[in-house]
Amino acid sequence: MASPDIASTAADARITRIETIPLRVRLERSAEGSGLSLTHRCAIVTRIHTDAGIVGECFLGNDDELQPRIIAMIRDELEPLLIGRRIVAIDEAWDATRASTVPFLRDRRIALRAQACVDAAMHDALGKIAGLPINVMWGAAKQRIPVFALGGYYRAEDDLGALHDEVAELRDFGIGGLKIKVGKKSPREDARRVAAARDAAGADFVIAADANQGWSRQEALEFTRLVDGLDLAWFEEPCRWENDRQDMAVVRSRGGIPIAAGQSELSRFGCRELLLADAIDMCNFDAYWGGGPSEWRRVAALASAFGVTALQHIEPQIGLMMAAGVPNSTLAEVFLPWRDPFFYRLIADMPERPFRDGFSELPTGPGWGFRFDEDYLRFATRGAE
Repeated sequence: MASPDIASTAADARITRIETIPLRVRLERSAEGSGLSLTHRCAIVTRIHTDAGIVGECFLGNDDELQPRIIAMIRDELEPLLIGRRIVAIDEAWDATRASTVPFLRDRRIALRAQACVDAAMHDALGKIAGLPINVMWGAAKQRIPVFALGGYYRAEDDLGALHDEVAELRDFGIGGLKIKVGKKSPREDARRVAAARDAAGADFVIAADANQGWSRQEALEFTRLVDGLDLAWFEEPCRWENDRQDMAVVRSRGGIPIAAGQSELSRFGCRELLLADAIDMCNFDAYWGGGPSEWRRVAALASAFGVTALQHIEPQIGLMMAAGVPNSTLAEVFLPWRDPFFYRLIADMPERPFRDGFSELPTGPGWGFRFDEDYLRFATRGAE
């Protein structure tokens, strides 16, 4: 813990500049879901420098085409707003940068993601000033969190056999569950995929399904009937976006499986509408897509008022700490190394097996609790590929 004099000086630290570094590497294989096909892992490193020598830093995102525009917005719009502001005034900075989302006809995805990069780096700086990790700063201070993997991507060959192998790999890696991609095939075909995973996993393993808004209400209900008895922990984004609140509420009331959604919302206000519609049991708001950890924390508090669990959608480098920082988050989402090389290689001193018995131990360093592997950072810098 910093001494009182040092802490007082650091608390008055002012932002002097914001640095961004675009990252991009090719995945070992493509990730195929209901409406996605990913071939690269991308991210933006954001570093906020201060006149006290404190640097808040983080990496976020998986944008490819949008990445240059996000970085340009940070440089041209957000940095001029923040220069000279106190680094500890996170809410003040968040309100100031929110103005970037206002102009009519602007692509708000870019503004929200730029805001998120800055917000995440500011949280890291605040933790460093206090000498405390984020989960402790936020108050819940859980020392470890159960983890499941987003996976179960479609394979062109031996899809069911690959699911068996993936479950075995996850168990060996210390991860306690799998969220399977569904929604690209028919409910009957995808139900077979869930059955294959459950057969491989046994009863003591979390299995969930994520349709990425791939089905109609009727198809989603058909799927719930077909997987009855397979002990699905939750069913994520089962219905197409046009009428998802009402459709998910019906699937939730009739299907008998907890419903998760929220990653496609852009703010706490969108999540509020999901909660008021009785559409969800779990709110998996995405801090990167929705304006940063500050907004995610507000969403988690809002969800708690409805008795709903909070999840962070991917981004385990912040998601583990955020999940451990609020009382109504019970799980954290991770990937296997092939799908998220940045988590395993960009973070210095990452253990070869960071998970054990289905849990992740939380970092104890200040802020987000990690430092960068500078060699891998240079390798992953966009254009080095």
